[in-house]
Amino acid sequence: MQTLYLLVPIAPLVGAIVAGLFGRYIGTTWSHRITISLVFVSFVASLIIFKDVLSGNVFNGTVYTWLVTGDTSFEIGFLIDQLSATMMVVVSLVSLMVHIYTIGYMQGDPGYQRFFSYISLFTFSMMMLVMSNNFLQLFFGWEAVGLVSYLLIGFWYTRPTAVYANLKAFLVNRVGDFGFLLGIALVLMYFGSLDYATVFLQAPDAAEQTIELIPGSPWMLMTVICILLFIGAMGKSAQFPLHVWLPDSMEGPTPISALIHAATMVTAGIFMVARMSPLFELSDVALSTILVIGGITTLFMALVAVVQTDIKRVVAYSTLSQLGYMTVALGASAYSAAIFHLMTHAFFKAVLFLGAGSVIIAMHHEQNMEKMGGLKKYMPITYWTMFIAALASAGVPGFSGFFSKDAIIEAVGMADIPFVNFAYFCVLATVFVTALYTFRLLFMTFHGQPRMDEHTKSHLHESPWVVTLPLVILAIPTVGAGWFIGPIVFGDYFNNVIHVLPEHAAIEKLGAEFTGVGGMMVHALSTAPFWLSLAGIFTAWYLYTVRTDIPARIKSIFAPIYTVLDKKYYIDELYSWLFAGGTRKLGTVLWKFGDIKLIDGLIVNGTARFVAWFATVVKRFQTGYIYHYAFTMIVGIFAILTLWLY
Repeated sequence: MQTLYLLVPIAPLVGAIVAGLFGRYIGTTWSHRITISLVFVSFVASLIIFKDVLSGNVFNGTVYTWLVTGDTSFEIGFLIDQLSATMMVVVSLVSLMVHIYTIGYMQGDPGYQRFFSYISLFTFSMMMLVMSNNFLQLFFGWEAVGLVSYLLIGFWYTRPTAVYANLKAFLVNRVGDFGFLLGIALVLMYFGSLDYATVFLQAPDAAEQTIELIPGSPWMLMTVICILLFIGAMGKSAQFPLHVWLPDSMEGPTPISALIHAATMVTAGIFMVARMSPLFELSDVALSTILVIGGITTLFMALVAVVQTDIKRVVAYSTLSQLGYMTVALGASAYSAAIFHLMTHAFFKAVLFLGAGSVIIAMHHEQNMEKMGGLKKYMPITYWTMFIAALASAGVPGFSGFFSKDAIIEAVGMADIPFVNFAYFCVLATVFVTALYTFRLLFMTFHGQPRMDEHTKSHLHESPWVVTLPLVILAIPTVGAGWFIGPIVFGDYFNNVIHVLPEHAAIEKLGAEFTGVGGMMVHALSTAPFWLSLAGIFTAWYLYTVRTDIPARIKSIFAPIYTVLDKKYYIDELYSWLFAGGTRKLGTVLWKFGDIKLIDGLIVNGTARFVAWFATVVKRFQTGYIYHYAFTMIVGIFAILTLWLY
């Protein structure tokens, strides 16, 4: 079985090397055949490992020791349990579908082989992250997915917008990663190890330990560690205020939008916090911080999605909002619900992204929904798969998103952590907004009268099978994955993997009321989330199919609010002025005063001027007259005697 553990990350790595280094020699066809075959191998191995884990077999061991310094070992190792096995299956499945989809989407692109190399390398990086059993390997996978995402977002490097987007993603993630690295450093400093099991075992003993970041101002050690680790999660999982990179990452090709934003990179932060539950449970301050950040991200990013007209950006802001749901669940100690929503979200969001890509292909790479409409009859497979994903996203009973989202909302309502009421309001209000923007996308794109030009309209047709097949396959778990909520969220699936203190047992309370998926769906009919979801769907239908004139009137009446949402609360402008502008101004000051006046003016030119002045003074004594030299000698002797006697 340990050979299979190695095979899961190594297979896509080999594919990445072959396509990246030898792609020009083996051609486009063999590049995608090799990479897809090896990702398929990784997927099959993940399934076998998953089945083995369900049989009760877990593994925690070292693959090799990288280096040893003093009593500390830096190792590469695997932790294979229910949490990592679940992530392995989800990541490998979505990655496999994206690889197949890429054949149709990237056909004819000059960087075809390079793209397959990148997405295979991304899969390897993510696998190393989720399979890690120590902070060193976690950080390696963490940085590797960040690096490859930089390459993927800026894949079309001739576009200035793509270059700007990948630099933005890279820099914002560096902010979060700096906090993450500090958190890992504190773990090593106070626990003397980077191994998960060792740190988790010692954590309760350090629960009351304090640390003085500022002399005379003690902080709880666990609070500082957890908040620093969560700052890393804020960057990777795009939580407010480090969320600004994710919408701009839509500049990359659509397949990577699905790969990065559905099941892999952006969920790394959610996975990390769930893995670190033995640490986060020891700090209510950290949990409250997570609740507030998640609540803000959930509601405020969903509101931005309502005014977007770019089909990919609507789905991108939807991802931000759904990540907020997961983060709120983590803050409420509903870790199992967060991971379950991560899993269901991976499927329905991948369908939405890949479906949006299918539409973009048909529209000759037009992404503005205002220039679409009436695509249902031309693209039935794309429409119905996206319709299923929209129902799941809106939380309609019976679809996967309903079960995971409803569990989060109910768990937050039962939690007893500071600021939980604020988070509960955010996740509840977002139900209506989610249904509104999701079905707004569906109705604007597929219903009503066609709004594209005649040339585009005359060439409309369904996408090829390499595009639609992944949509159909992913639509199946989009419907059915939620039906496993019982054992995964309320059962013993995550026993000995996720640790929750008795005072934070919101999921346990909710599980006591769970009567099966049928009972959950029947109960939902009498709850606020169900009716809010229906209200959002009905509102979208009425505004974008019946009274299509009303949205323009609403936009005119509420112009200031619309502008704020359209400008994304001016956060990008703030960062541009404060950080980018501030850095430029600081550079200007350092250039004018530090470089020109201090270095060039005083040190370089000043030294030259001093030497020239000194030379003009000294040359007055070099006249050639003996009495001038005698006078100079007398003055020199007098000066030496004065200094000696003094």
